[in-house]
Amino acid sequence: MKAKKSLPILFAFIFILGAHIVLPGSVWSQIKLTYANFPPASTFPSVQMERWAKEVEQRTKGAVKVQTFPGGTLLPAKNIFDGVITGTADIGNFAMSYQPGRFLVSEAVDLPIGFTSAKAASLALYDLIEKYPKEFEKVKLLTLFTCPPADFMTSKPVKSLKDLKGMELRVSGTGAEAVKRLGAIPIAMPQSETPEALQKGVVKGVVSSMEILKDFNFAAYTPYATDTNLFVVTFAVVMNKEKWNSLPADVKKVFDDLRREQAEWTATYVDNHVKEALKWSKEKYNHQVLNLPASEKAQIPGLVKPMIDDYVKRVTAAGLNGAQIMQDLYKLKDKYEKQFTGK
Repeated sequence: MKAKKSLPILFAFIFILGAHIVLPGSVWSQIKLTYANFPPASTFPSVQMERWAKEVEQRTKGAVKVQTFPGGTLLPAKNIFDGVITGTADIGNFAMSYQPGRFLVSEAVDLPIGFTSAKAASLALYDLIEKYPKEFEKVKLLTLFTCPPADFMTSKPVKSLKDLKGMELRVSGTGAEAVKRLGAIPIAMPQSETPEALQKGVVKGVVSSMEILKDFNFAAYTPYATDTNLFVVTFAVVMNKEKWNSLPADVKKVFDDLRREQAEWTATYVDNHVKEALKWSKEKYNHQVLNLPASEKAQIPGLVKPMIDDYVKRVTAAGLNGAQIMQDLYKLKDKYEKQFTGK
């Protein structure tokens, strides 16, 4: 009798166990992924990460859970791409310019060609890499985007190019050469050390996209900005190839459906965030945005053209068609600038 009574209990246990195995979003079936990022949680690359993780969880009805690691807590900036390849992180967001010479096609978008918004630059980058995907062949590419165009944020007003002569400015990546060609002195240093350097006069300003006026409180140290649309910084979100191959087809579809959508969402978000940061900076610190004379702004493409010529030579020597890449990029730039600005 005792054995007969225990049979229904055993069958019930087996039924419950089976339900746990097959129900989507359950402890037994949930897919857990790690996502490494390097900027602080409040900055736009990490904001887009949290948005993507939330969308994935919602669209898979909880079957996929993404654990996010902002601020370099899982992998430092320069190690994220290789860390994803080796599986230290399942997913990672990184800036291509942090590894010069490795992402030759992406580097074209980092050149100072005058994008006026993150949205135009991000979609141009997306389409360019769709045509030339080889530099991401070791990973699954989940999305691409850029920061907004970089401008000068300074402790003294810069109203003309002559005001830049000999001015020490904190700048990173491709921007250092562009700044040098405009007459300023590029200084490399971590973003975290820049406020103190500004206060001590070690640097007289920073060259970056202007959301940092609020995100890093740079408006407190740089009361002036000069609108130049000098360059952008490219970013990619990539996934470990083996982990990608292990995903069910319906989950892969969710990720693929988000690729371009995430690029557009991120660019729109950060372009709007720049406007918000400028409004906040003016209200809190009476921050001023200046413009170069039109005749001087028109000189910038000529001053930085040697950088583009050098790029074409360098990537052609590496076996790519540098002239064709730049031709494709200029066409994409024109397409998206007209689409979003009407110019």
